[in-house]
Amino acid sequence: MDYLLKDELSRRHFIKGMAKTCLGVSAIMGANDLVAYEVPGKIATARHVIFLYMAGGMTHVDTFDPKPENKDVMGETTAISTSADGIQLGNWLPNTAKQMHNAALIRSLTSNQGAHQQANYLLHTSYQRRGTIKHPTLGSWVSRLSGKLNRTLPAHVRINGGSDVLGAGFLESKHGPLPLGNPSSGIQNSKAASYLEKNMYDGRLATAQEFNKMFLGEYSQKQVRAYTDLYNDAVKLMSSKDLEAFDLTKETEATRELYGDNNFGQGCLLARRLVDTGVRFVEVQLGGWDMHNDVFGGMATRGATLDQGLAALLTDLERTGKINDTMVVVASEFGRTPEVKAGRVGRDHHPTAFSAMLAGGGIKGGTVYGVSDERAHYVEEEGSSVEDLNATIAHALGLKLEEIHYSPSGRPFKVAHDGKILNKILA
Repeated sequence: MDYLLKDELSRRHFIKGMAKTCLGVSAIMGANDLVAYEVPGKIATARHVIFLYMAGGMTHVDTFDPKPENKDVMGETTAISTSADGIQLGNWLPNTAKQMHNAALIRSLTSNQGAHQQANYLLHTSYQRRGTIKHPTLGSWVSRLSGKLNRTLPAHVRINGGSDVLGAGFLESKHGPLPLGNPSSGIQNSKAASYLEKNMYDGRLATAQEFNKMFLGEYSQKQVRAYTDLYNDAVKLMSSKDLEAFDLTKETEATRELYGDNNFGQGCLLARRLVDTGVRFVEVQLGGWDMHNDVFGGMATRGATLDQGLAALLTDLERTGKINDTMVVVASEFGRTPEVKAGRVGRDHHPTAFSAMLAGGGIKGGTVYGVSDERAHYVEEEGSSVEDLNATIAHALGLKLEEIHYSPSGRPFKVAHDGKILNKILA
């Protein structure tokens, strides 16, 4: 196996180098290309997911689970009414409050991970982090099991995700996310270099394909062929009109302003454009929630950014009717302590009770699942896990939760581990 791994790594670096030096472009490659088994799914209520990841541990008390009776817990935050009877949000989300008739809240999430990296891994994969294996993210499972709606575009895109990207795990690398650091910049290096004429470009491409043919003839393993698939997809996208889906200048200035002049707001707009063009799973990250200090000052800025981008996205999807088959999820790796720490006026990590929001794509709007106690410290009713959250999303997408998929080493895994469907919030 060692010599195969070395050959795969050499192959990867070779393709990257050929793409840059011969073709004048940068190819998009993943890291782990191994075997999984596809199974037919059930009837889906959602065809797309826009997953808004609040990196750093979003405070649930100040957003989705306010406790207006408890001034010690709330501090400077107040509760406001929403478009759904009996449901309140923190005052930092006034525009989102107008969309709660389309959304459901889970107020009883718990996690057994209280550190960022481990909790982030669990949220994205439904499994605890292990040194011996890398698990696929939910977006990668969707890519593998649901397939593409658009032959040219990737099924899975991540926006604002940084360099440490969780992805395909033990699945083929083509099911990992296409990472975009700046939504306003689109896909970089997607055109041939200006010094390359078409004949020269086509010639170099043909030469690269000849090298590929020789390599594949000797090492015709599925994990090796996956790199060629990624390479061919990148070349195909370069000449496709679908590249325009990544170009936010095609939107009016008024629309771009509606979402907010920041990477998160523009990321939400790009996500909407991508699902309109057939992308299955888009994640948009908003960091800055690790509010150990000055939580209310942080909410005044981060809360406003989330509120504007999220509300614009939900309003846009409702206006076009796309909300019927697009599920929007707002989730974080854990919550933050109801206790406001004296002196630094902050909230610390809190995995024992926190919240998430889901809207559209078969979600029953204006509903709440679970109850936290009067301090939002512990779960009081209908406890749920991050695995349950992922299971509910996967179920709405038509994925079979009990189907076993095997890693290359023969170990059995399920899409959402042992997560259970939260049927109460499904229409």
